[in-house]
Amino acid sequence: MNATRVATADVELSLQVSGPDDGPLALLVHGFPDNRRVWDRVVDDLERDHRVASYDVRGAGESSAPASRAGYKVSRLIDDLIAVLEQVAPDGRPVHLVGHDWGSIQLWGAVMRESTDARLRGRLASFTSISGPGVDLYAHFFRQGIRRRRFGTVGRQLLHSWYVGAFQLPVVPEVVIKRLGGRIRAGLEKQQQLPDSHWDDDTFRSDARHGLNLYRVNRPTFRRSTTAVPVQLIVPTKDAFLIPAVYDDIETFAPDLRRLDVVANHWIVQTQPHVVSDAVRAFVEDIERR
Repeated sequence: MNATRVATADVELSLQVSGPDDGPLALLVHGFPDNRRVWDRVVDDLERDHRVASYDVRGAGESSAPASRAGYKVSRLIDDLIAVLEQVAPDGRPVHLVGHDWGSIQLWGAVMRESTDARLRGRLASFTSISGPGVDLYAHFFRQGIRRRRFGTVGRQLLHSWYVGAFQLPVVPEVVIKRLGGRIRAGLEKQQQLPDSHWDDDTFRSDARHGLNLYRVNRPTFRRSTTAVPVQLIVPTKDAFLIPAVYDDIETFAPDLRRLDVVANHWIVQTQPHVVSDAVRAFVEDIERR
């Protein structure tokens, strides 16, 4: 496994690449409050026959953090993605994206811009989304739910995402994470049944504090664009933070869509890594045969 640093306009990203040079190229992007090690078990399987890249997003793991809160906007995360693409596929080779949680949310931002951003056009072979609808897709769920009078469904999701509102409070979330980060981490590990968690107290506290800004600066644009990039949804049906109904209308944004519902919790990438790697492998094979 080769580790390297990727410089962007305002941060340095820690990137790891492994697997055969001639295998299909998969790029894995983690979410909150994780770092790239959340993918370790998936990488161990995929790297047998795929070229696999994963990186710590800005503010997480061994990557540096931007100087201001605005540095966590999805547009900046997409700039980082493009810098990584230039590093792992300088010849323009199409890449198969895989994202979990905020990794998936930011990749939805990239996929929805693929046809209009020259830096991305033709470079995204496919996208596997796990537990992370894009910001606009998430807003669409609430708008359509209210319009269709599905108040029970909307209410259930609001209960699942109570923390999003709490994260908007100034200072308080940072103080709670600093003082109780160890307990929060241990509670998540127990609740989510995470085996041999990749978290440690210091990394968890730092990554979580920085990641709060993702929730504070990113708002829906209410664009109704579509993408031609093939998309695979892996939906954990026991996700503590997202109900499966959130994804019901996503084909209006991504017509080339397949969906796999799995009895699993939010961190399926750790609890059932082979389900994830098998689904990614099968999807990539189908796309490569087209």
